[in-house]
Amino acid sequence: MRLFEPLRVGPLHLRNRIVFTAHLTGYAVDGLPTAQHAAYYAARAAGGAGLIITEEHSVHPADRPYEKVLRGHDPAVLPGYRLITDAVHAHGVPVLAQLNHNGGQSSGMYSRQPIWAPSAIPDPMFREVPVEMGPREIAEVVDGYARTAEHCVAGGFDGVELQCSHASLLRGFLSPATNHRTDGYGGSPENRARLVLEVVAAVREVLGPNRALGVRIGADEQVEGGIGLDEGVGLARMLEATGQVDHVNTSIGVATATLHLIEASMHTPPNYATFIPSAIRRAVRLPVIAVGRFTEPAQAEQALAEGHCDLVGVARGQIADPDFAAKARTGEQVRACVGCNQECVGRVGLNRWLGCVENPRAGKEASPLPTPGIPRRVLVVGGGPAGLQAAATAAARGHRVTLCERSDSTGGQLLLAASAPGRGEIGLVARNLRVECARAGVEIRTGVDVDAAYVRRSGADVVVLATGSRPAAPRWPGAVSVHDVLSGAASPSGDVLLYDELGFHQATSTAELLAAQGCAVEITTPGMVVGQDLGITLDRENFRRRAHAAGIRSSTDRVVLDVETGGARMRVRVLHHPTGALEEREVDALVCAVPTEPADELWSELRDGPLPVHRIGDCLAPRRIEAAVVDGHRVAVNL
Repeated sequence: MRLFEPLRVGPLHLRNRIVFTAHLTGYAVDGLPTAQHAAYYAARAAGGAGLIITEEHSVHPADRPYEKVLRGHDPAVLPGYRLITDAVHAHGVPVLAQLNHNGGQSSGMYSRQPIWAPSAIPDPMFREVPVEMGPREIAEVVDGYARTAEHCVAGGFDGVELQCSHASLLRGFLSPATNHRTDGYGGSPENRARLVLEVVAAVREVLGPNRALGVRIGADEQVEGGIGLDEGVGLARMLEATGQVDHVNTSIGVATATLHLIEASMHTPPNYATFIPSAIRRAVRLPVIAVGRFTEPAQAEQALAEGHCDLVGVARGQIADPDFAAKARTGEQVRACVGCNQECVGRVGLNRWLGCVENPRAGKEASPLPTPGIPRRVLVVGGGPAGLQAAATAAARGHRVTLCERSDSTGGQLLLAASAPGRGEIGLVARNLRVECARAGVEIRTGVDVDAAYVRRSGADVVVLATGSRPAAPRWPGAVSVHDVLSGAASPSGDVLLYDELGFHQATSTAELLAAQGCAVEITTPGMVVGQDLGITLDRENFRRRAHAAGIRSSTDRVVLDVETGGARMRVRVLHHPTGALEEREVDALVCAVPTEPADELWSELRDGPLPVHRIGDCLAPRRIEAAVVDGHRVAVNL
């Protein structure tokens, strides 16, 4: 396999072509690296990655775009740096630090200082007018990069990578959309690249010949007036011509209008951005890293085999499965990332530490698990994500586990969700968990309806209930649930009003299904935005485009009050709550995305009995996939 051919990158010898690329983690405390960082990166090194690149390190005290940014400019980072580098080097893997200044893509909220940018153009996301940098500020920034590189050398890093991509001051200077200067740092591509080249020279002087220097470039911003692919390729040529750069990493989009392209969700196909490294690799001899949803090793292998790149960046794939590289080498099934973005992008966007829907240990590697107890016979009832995770974890820790599922297949509501347009990959969560159950020796019995008598006959020492939830009884006559539509139990036609109280994929994906079946669909919600929670997973932009193309209408701030049936059509009375105005809709069908209710009857029967019984997932409290997986893991490690 090309994936496992060694490669020289400047002074570094990589054992394979798999790179754990830079991404935010939220693990910093007071701007300093932690043992949580060290254990997180070390787990991916132990899992076989060829190169680790850490999240960004800020190079200037005034650059603090978010609370948990690493203060690379501060000498106080050195003990934490040593924790990280020693932990990664223990597995024979080189590690680079990514250096960055966020420039105008920032806020003075934390620094209490004005932000700096090439021109006084407010960023669409932060909406803060920056100070146009003069010679003094430019010199400070160059010095800041050099000083931070010195800290990285002292901290044991094997080199650094400069971020000139989706969220950086250097990208701001490179892009004609944000650089309107008329001095030597503006105008022509060569002038706009001047600061980047000055930083490269200053950092290389600090690093010397025995440490690597890479540059990650935003080679195609996909915005009008921004950096296009030709200019991105031109920058790569300029970097190579310096003789000071050892690799080029790539990126697509900019962290504003095209943010959804940077950490693309499952609606975007794997390998979607390989045209960028492919064009750069044809223009330079430097090793080129490709990124863009490499969820399975075969996809990464294909990108290498077709000559698009020299190395493959796998971030979310190795968050989901730290052993991605090791499993790729042996041919084992990896725990494939499904691009849901719920616990990685979503959590970091909410200022929480990064996690993973599929990997309940992501971010917790520094916290040792309890010592396994005496092996017990464990009966898990329910084969959704909570039950599968509980079974896999318990069996891996030495318990004898039987999982019983009422239906003919495991997966629970994941299978229903996966039936919606563009949501098929979410079903891989169930597949991945089934693989883990098989690997751990779980006995799975499908088509088994477990009652209290079955539990008593089972001989189990402990019972874990993961019986899920069910749609609540319709509040209004004639209404059906999104579950009914996705399962095929209901087939609405004509004009459909879809009432959404959940703000997530349940309503939006059902709306797309109905529109594809020829319905005229309106989504209405009490919230201020339709699909509000899609924003944190970067799904909302693409949904709105698809909805517009499909003719799906949206109305917000509205509550369904009551429904009249009996005529040819349903009459739905709606309250516009900001104004108190009452509205009426005449529709052919009302579909509801509302909270489900726990299916906890078996719990009521067993909770006062002699056996220890635990509830997890939706039968405890209906929530999202990540909560079910965390519940299953938490209960299993404490058996």
